[in-house]
Amino acid sequence: MSQKQSKWILAPVPDMPPDVDSSMPEVLVRMLLQRGVETSEMDAYLHPRLKLLQDPFILPDMKLAVTRILEAVDYDQEVCVYGDYDVDGITSVTLLTTVLRAYGLRVRSFIPKRGPEGYGLNEAALKRCMTEGNKPDLLVTVDCGTASLNEIADLKSDGIDVIVVDHHEMSPDGRPDCEAVINPKCAEGTNKPFDYLCAAGVVFKLAHALLKTRAVSGFDLKDYLDLVAMATISDIVPLVEENRLLVRHGLKCMSQSRNLGITALMEVAQVKGPLTSADVGFRIGPRINAAGRMDKPEDALAMLTTQDAIEAQSLAETLDSHNRARQAEELRIHKEAVQCLETECDPSDPVIVLGSRDWHPGVVGIVASRMMRRFHKPAFIIAIDEHGIGKGSGRSIQGISLMDAINANRDLLVAGGGHAMAAGISVEENNIVKFREAFASYVKEHISEDDLSPRLHIDTEINLGELSLEFLSSYELLQPFGSANPEPMFMSSGVELIEPPRELKNHHLKLSMAQDGQRQEAMFFGGGQHELPSWQEPWDIAYTINRNTFRGRTSLQLIIQDVRPHQN
Repeated sequence: MSQKQSKWILAPVPDMPPDVDSSMPEVLVRMLLQRGVETSEMDAYLHPRLKLLQDPFILPDMKLAVTRILEAVDYDQEVCVYGDYDVDGITSVTLLTTVLRAYGLRVRSFIPKRGPEGYGLNEAALKRCMTEGNKPDLLVTVDCGTASLNEIADLKSDGIDVIVVDHHEMSPDGRPDCEAVINPKCAEGTNKPFDYLCAAGVVFKLAHALLKTRAVSGFDLKDYLDLVAMATISDIVPLVEENRLLVRHGLKCMSQSRNLGITALMEVAQVKGPLTSADVGFRIGPRINAAGRMDKPEDALAMLTTQDAIEAQSLAETLDSHNRARQAEELRIHKEAVQCLETECDPSDPVIVLGSRDWHPGVVGIVASRMMRRFHKPAFIIAIDEHGIGKGSGRSIQGISLMDAINANRDLLVAGGGHAMAAGISVEENNIVKFREAFASYVKEHISEDDLSPRLHIDTEINLGELSLEFLSSYELLQPFGSANPEPMFMSSGVELIEPPRELKNHHLKLSMAQDGQRQEAMFFGGGQHELPSWQEPWDIAYTINRNTFRGRTSLQLIIQDVRPHQN
């Protein structure tokens, strides 16, 4: 089954407003206008300041939570912080335990194991949690808990108070009965301030509220923005409003982090400042996530909380080892999934739903994402356990909400939840084919054949001669890039190759090209696996740009995303 060719869509060129700053490059202004930034907001967008952070007490139940936590401080109570096993959960646990210990609280932390216990506040994980330490007076959930009504009711009946700090959707059965639920999604009305925050962002707001209410001498919350930035990028929440501000400053903090674990992990991942969101999203975050995927989340938590540099280095190397194991497992499953797709499925099916008893549940989400991007179809990849129950992860394309599809087919599922573009399901093995057929019918009803063709959205057309380090410096003010603030895509037309593409390892291509006498080098990662036009004819190229430093020399680098024969 071949990869679909993308249809290139060039964004309309916005009109230049009369009051624009003439010192800004016109291309930069156009991209800001395309992102909905008004001329009066451009300076604040390009230079976000921490003083613009809003009052944390806007969040629901914040005052209740602060009062209960400070009561725990005053009465020297036992506290447990219970989190999730991904980057957002682990950094949230790290940040909150650090803040609470600064108040002198006795705090222990707990993270469930993905395979044997599963996500969130659940009976199996709580049973282990209660045997690993003293019974807490107060349990604070981070990155989970909003929909755990029964589990929280059981904790309450056992005399344990609960505070939920989360960003996930509320259960259809309502909110949990507990001391406080700090979750932007639970705010009343249609206007929900901070609904873009990840869990670590909500924990940051809680910490800010605590410190505003009762300061701790010598404790500066800004020193922990690196944790918030890591979580915000890795959880792929929208990089808008305060998220963008927190990540911009958090990346700077990470470059000179006081956290021994982060410093060690950057060294192992060979990441050097100044950092970008891509460094976190593709090199740092996956190593932390790998610990959870391989059922060793305690290694990641220990690395982020240790005060011993030697231990931090050892744990960072352990996480790197987990990541290599995760990559090997991912490659195996992806290869098998492609084979299954080609031998067992109809190529005309608008969906991908595949399952196996030989697949690791911690890796199926990454494989689903790769399959969705490669074939431009919504995909569920399912790992089936020895009891015949499949746990699957889904990733979707624009126009298809996985949650709506799940809700339309709940009779075929054991459980399902998540978001429009990423979701999880539990399904009995003998219902997987039925779910695939029902999911395919749902997609056919809600999306056209044309919508199933991939699209490459291009921000602006530019000549190679306009690219320079000076332009790159202005362009970098648009960062951080990520969800809702994508990395700009450029296009250059009629580019001529100076020589045939040079293939490097792993099918990567190095291209030497010219346009109107301006020469430029470019990388096309994985380009050797694509059908390429004749190198002797002009090409149109779509690409992103970044700063490349090699042996002390800095240059602007083109990263090719797609190519096609030149179209007049």
